[in-house]
Order: sequence, then structure tokens, then C-alpha cells
Amino acid sequence: MRSIYALAERNVPRYTSYPTAPHFSDAVGPEAYAHWLGALTPDADLSLYIHVPYCTDICLYCGCHTKAVRRRGPIDRYAERLVGEIEQVAQALGRRRVTHLHWGGGTPSILGPEWLTAIADRIGAAFDLSTLVEHAIELDPRHLSAELAGALAEIGVNRASLGVQDFAPQVQKAIGRIQPFAQVGRAIGALHGVGIENINIDLMYGLPHQSIEDAAESARLAALLSPQRIALFGFAYVPWFKTHQKLIEADALPGAAERLEQARAAADTLASLGYVAVGLDHFALPDDPLAEAARRGSLHRNFQGYTVDDAEALIGLGASAISRLPQGFAQNAVDVAGYLRNIEAGRLATVKGYAFTPEDKRRAAVIERLMCDLAIDLDEVPGDYSAEIAALQPLAENGVVAIDGRRLAITEQGRPFLRLVAAAFDAYLPANAARHSAAV
Repeated sequence: MRSIYALAERNVPRYTSYPTAPHFSDAVGPEAYAHWLGALTPDADLSLYIHVPYCTDICLYCGCHTKAVRRRGPIDRYAERLVGEIEQVAQALGRRRVTHLHWGGGTPSILGPEWLTAIADRIGAAFDLSTLVEHAIELDPRHLSAELAGALAEIGVNRASLGVQDFAPQVQKAIGRIQPFAQVGRAIGALHGVGIENINIDLMYGLPHQSIEDAAESARLAALLSPQRIALFGFAYVPWFKTHQKLIEADALPGAAERLEQARAAADTLASLGYVAVGLDHFALPDDPLAEAARRGSLHRNFQGYTVDDAEALIGLGASAISRLPQGFAQNAVDVAGYLRNIEAGRLATVKGYAFTPEDKRRAAVIERLMCDLAIDLDEVPGDYSAEIAALQPLAENGVVAIDGRRLAITEQGRPFLRLVAAAFDAYLPANAARHSAAV
């Protein structure tokens, strides 16, 4: 029987998509993407994601597509091109219903109130927002003024996600992000003051100089702020991919055993405070839509993580943004310069993607249900998965998954290893395993 800690060190994707991004290629370009947009059925609901690849400073743990900028010039130019891309995409789509709108980054609020308002107005003119369910934005609590909070309320934001990671001073120093508990509390107070009541907080384990006690205490403090949702991510240490992570001392990072105990301690703390576990790494109050969707079996997973969003298509706007349509994935130029050049030339910014095969769709469905429901009955899914079930036997022996014929159920102690179970159904993983982060 393989050590549970050895399992935790295996490299597997996060499965916010399948196939995963390393398999995208230039076989999908602007023409294919435009065709896919035009082929959407007239009554298809859309979800929009807007990516802003700028921050005032780069936190050392960051794995996002972003860069530090202090001058307004690059930000203003980028915002202008975002408006241009919105117009291009709207022209290809026609006026469609949008049910979910999410601003991510980077730090999207770096655009400032004027550009946030201008971009939101353009989206409102180009799309039908009458059935909008959620309008969310990712925020840095260190950079949230009363003016900004007011502007967010004015454009209709109804959910804010605040990056916290950990409250321990020595951890904050090690990751280059100093934000005391009181500062985060003031940011949430500012949002509540303008009527934005739905709050998410992001935490991390596996950070430098972080102890098991730190992870548990950060979970307790986060819960004191009464967010509806808390995400608890494992730090992905990938210095070969994100070179700024080389500034983190590798010997200051916890090992596999301690990472696992940190995750468990934080999860136990949140459970004791009334939060229910959702999927792999999210927690929500029992009456939150995310928790309700998990109970109903209608939870979904996309590039933003766990969601109630069931729109037929996700349209990504901005540098590096990925769109998901029934035909496949389409990704914009990752580098800001390339993105700007394409939009300025009047072209869609798509540079790569992936066209689904029928087998991809079947496996994607299996992986999503496992990641969301922690169980699946393969008798309800077309295909022969006997090889995958056989490959899961070692995980069953370790108590990670229970196998009953073709029915799989992840155990509660196996929840942190959920990605390993999903990976058994990834037909492309063996060739790219080293490119991914540790399982726990």
C-alpha cells in the first residue's frame, strides 16, 4: 500500500477544464473562434469573464497571468482594447443573455472607477443583462477605497472575492503581502456599506513559514468576518513556470505531510464554525447557493473554480482569457503585447485552443461530476472504463475512494486527494504530469 503522503506529492491538474490548457494548440485561431461564436443557438445563455493582467505589486505566491504596473498609461491602453474586444465579440454573437459576469486578474479594480464604469456600460449595451444572476469581482483588500466600493455597487457588483491567503505575520512577510486582519475587516465593511453583501475569502495552505496552527487560525479569523464562501487552496509551487516564486525559499515550504495536516486543520476549523465542504477546496454557509447546488448535484466547475453557473458558453475577454463553447476552448494571447496588437488590428485575440472530440466530452463529464459530487455511477456514462477502475485500486486500498462495481465514491478522508481520482480519467495526463502542481 502506497504511503498517503507519497500520493500527496503526485503532480496532477486542478481540473478546472478538460482537456487542460497544456494541450491547447494554434489549430484553433480567430477564424475557428468566430465560427464557434456564430454557431451558438439563439437562446444560449452566456457567462462573461474579464481578465485584467495588472497588479500594483506581484505577490510571491502568485500563479496568475499578471504583471506589476504603476503607471496609468498601460492600464488605460489595455482598458480601451477591452472595450474593442467586447465590440468584436458582440458583433460575432449578436445580443445575447448573460447570466454571470466575473472580473478577475491580476487585480481588476486597478482599472479604477471610470474604466470599470465605462466597460460595464459597454457590456450592458452589447448584451442582455436582464437575467444576470451574479456579478462578481476579485479584490485586493489593501487597495479598496470608499470611492471604489461605491463604483462597484453602481455597476451592479453583488459578490466580491478577497484574497487573504493567511493572517500570520511571518507568512505574509514571506509571500510579500502584508494585510492585517483589521485591514481585511475594513474592506469588507466598506463593501457591506454600499450593499455588496456576498463575500468570498481565499485562503492558502502550503505557504512558506506556515504552520498547521497558522492554517487553522487563519480559517478561524476568516470565519469571524462572516463571508458566505471560503476557498482553501493549496499553494502551487511552480518556480519553473512562475519565476518570481524563486524568491521563496524552498526549504521554508512545508512538506507533503504537513501540507496535508494544514488542509485538514483548516477544513476542520471551518466545519466546526458552520461551513459545509463543497467539492475539493471550497466551503460555504449552508444556505449559500454554492452549498445548495452541491446538495442538489447541480454544482459546476470552470476556470474560476466551483460555481452555480450553468451557462452554455463562457466568453473570456482580455489577455490570456479562455472561452469555453460547445465546440471547444479558445484562448486569447497570453502576453499583453500580443493581445493588444490583435485587437488594434481589428482581429479577435484568439491564438490557441482545443476542439473537443466526443471522447473528450465524455471524459470531461466524468471528471466534472467527480470534482463536484465526489461520486459517479459509470453505468450512466457511455464508455468502457475498466482500465480506469483498475488504476484506482491503489487509491481504494489507501481509503481514498470506495469502488462498488462501476460506482465510485470518494471517502471523506479521501477528499484532499480528489484530483488523483479524477486524473485516472485523464487520457492526456501521462505526457504532461510534470507540468502540474502537487495533488495536495
